[in-house]
Amino acid sequence: MAKSWQRPEGSGDEKSPRPEERQPQETDATLHLKVDALRADVTMQLRVPPPPEPAASGGRAQRRRSARLPARARLTVAATSALARLRAVAGPRLAPLAPYARRLRPLYPRPGRIGWRRWIPSWRQWLGAVLSGFVVISLSLFIAYEMTDIPKNLNTFATQQDNVYFWSDGTPMARTGWVRRQDMPLKDIPEQVRWAVLAAENASFYSDPGISVKGITRAVWRTIGQGDTEGGSTITQQYVKNVYLNQNQTVSRKFTEAMISLKLDNKMSKDEILEGYLNTSWFGRGTYGIQRASQAYYGKDVSRLNASEAAVLASMLKGAALYDPTVSAANHKRAVERWSWILDRMVDIGKLSPAQRARYKTFPEPLKSGRVYDTGTQSDYLVELAQQYAKKAARISDRDFDLGGYQIYTTFDRKRETALTAAVTKAREQGKKVHPEQAKTAHYGAASVAADGRILAVYGGPDHRKQGYNESNATTVKAGSAFLPFVYAAGLEHGVHKTRGGAATPVTPETVYDGDDGVPVTTPEGPYWDRSGKKVAAHNDGQKSYGQITLDNALAKSVNTPFMQLGMDTGLDKVSETAVSAGLLSSSMGPQVPALSMGNSTPSAIRMASGYATFAASGTHTEPYSVRRITRNGTQVALATPRPQRAVGAGVAEKVERALAESYRLAHPTSTAQVSGKAGTTDDDSAAWYVGTSASVSTSVVVYRIDLTKSLEPLSLDGFAGTTTDDVDVPYGIWAHATGLG
Repeated sequence: MAKSWQRPEGSGDEKSPRPEERQPQETDATLHLKVDALRADVTMQLRVPPPPEPAASGGRAQRRRSARLPARARLTVAATSALARLRAVAGPRLAPLAPYARRLRPLYPRPGRIGWRRWIPSWRQWLGAVLSGFVVISLSLFIAYEMTDIPKNLNTFATQQDNVYFWSDGTPMARTGWVRRQDMPLKDIPEQVRWAVLAAENASFYSDPGISVKGITRAVWRTIGQGDTEGGSTITQQYVKNVYLNQNQTVSRKFTEAMISLKLDNKMSKDEILEGYLNTSWFGRGTYGIQRASQAYYGKDVSRLNASEAAVLASMLKGAALYDPTVSAANHKRAVERWSWILDRMVDIGKLSPAQRARYKTFPEPLKSGRVYDTGTQSDYLVELAQQYAKKAARISDRDFDLGGYQIYTTFDRKRETALTAAVTKAREQGKKVHPEQAKTAHYGAASVAADGRILAVYGGPDHRKQGYNESNATTVKAGSAFLPFVYAAGLEHGVHKTRGGAATPVTPETVYDGDDGVPVTTPEGPYWDRSGKKVAAHNDGQKSYGQITLDNALAKSVNTPFMQLGMDTGLDKVSETAVSAGLLSSSMGPQVPALSMGNSTPSAIRMASGYATFAASGTHTEPYSVRRITRNGTQVALATPRPQRAVGAGVAEKVERALAESYRLAHPTSTAQVSGKAGTTDDDSAAWYVGTSASVSTSVVVYRIDLTKSLEPLSLDGFAGTTTDDVDVPYGIWAHATGLG
């Protein structure tokens, strides 16, 4: 073996010594390899097979294998790859910072220190920690700010308002809606009122960024550390809470509130934010917004508040349960103290002069209880009429109307409404005493309409919440002989035709007709036959005959038979046309048969009053309307107001009005009132009317009986409405009391 390791001859190296010249070897010399003397032998190298070439990334097999990888494995591979790329890009750039990073790296225990000082970080380490924390917090806030969007949808209570209805004199009448709020433009809120709120809640409002860091920190500390809640919010934050968020006092809600407030402060003007805040804040007494609060506490619009009253309302923002002075003596004491502090604060910030402050020494006591204008038993009917008219005339959709915010100024006269309601209520109570059984099914409808179309008062029933329809607007019973003035007007306006196709013959108040009872009704061709083959005859009340009588006298005495024939001579189509032009609805007109002239039509009390008002207005008719003006949050809403239209000639209207005045004088000879009017009865005794005009206001009253539990067919009055021959007449009694003549 030793021979195999000898260097071959001719190798070019130093010659090997001869065997006899060799030094004797040590015992283990043969075990040591002289590596530097070895030649490279390729046959001794290990041949490691190369790794297989990866398949193309888009190969089908590779895609299958990738698809079979678990989601976590794929995520890990992607993260590793991203980290490698980040190191490759950022590594060289961050390399110069490595020495500084090593110096900031804490070494514990610190070398060169003894005792407890070995464990205290150096000032560099403290600085690095503070700077790192600042960067992390700033970056987190920036990301949170960018990721926070201002919500598009507002809270339900932030969008919904109530609708307020006003009497004709401008005083509130009723309100409808789930939320008691009325938005007001900032320009309509006095400046001192605004600054009273700002002084109480956020004096730096116009200069702050929308949030209060100090306030947020204090609120979060109390929420986390003490399990309590505290405000400290700016007005912007309170507005965000009111309209976008909920009232839960949590850290997450406060953080979201702050982020939205910052964005909102950059997007909206300060005035817009203040306007929204004043219109959405809770002031107690069931009110949202300073307009409704002003009405609830002081019974007037916010535009009429002074600084002293505004300071009281501003106190309520801190909690009406604690500061409403009418609740308790303790509340009153707190309210006075805060009221005084707010006024002093206004002086401090330069929004109230000392001289002005000196004028407010007495605490302005609010109303004992808020003036709640909820609908009541009778005002429900008024609201119903006004609401229907407002939607139609102003073209307001049901959805928009339900969102609220409308101020609806009606034509209803408070005094006339009170008088009419009292008159019907008195008659109703009297009816219960005299006819207790009949009174159970009795109904009363009444309405007063001015000559210019304004509906001044209505009586719709005892309680709208028990009776779901308006009796003043119901087309239920026949007009009866109260319809005769329209037949008379048609004859005077159009004349009569004695022959078929012949020229019209003029009619005057002195035109004579047969007033006897049972006179057959005729046509140019002869008697009028009904479908049963019987001749149609006219009848008077009590089957009384009057002989030959002028039309003027016939209307004054309510003689039926002349007008039944006059209607046939004039043309029943002309009678219907005249009645509709004067104010009756075409849908309420009866069939065009001789009974049309006897009042087989079924007009409502409102329409009958409107028709008689046409005669009082010299023949011009204005459609009855119940709303004169509409605003929404102070902005005028376009409203279609009816215009007067010529119904009959002025001379015709004057003749009809004169006959109605004579009718009233004959029925009530002792009265000296300058009024006109006429009673009306039906041939089946199903209704009793009285319609008359006083001081250019026409009022109609109808009494009838219907048992709604059985059918809608009218029942016989059977003496319940009294008699038209004396003052026992119930409809006339109501009319007289309502117009001040009773």
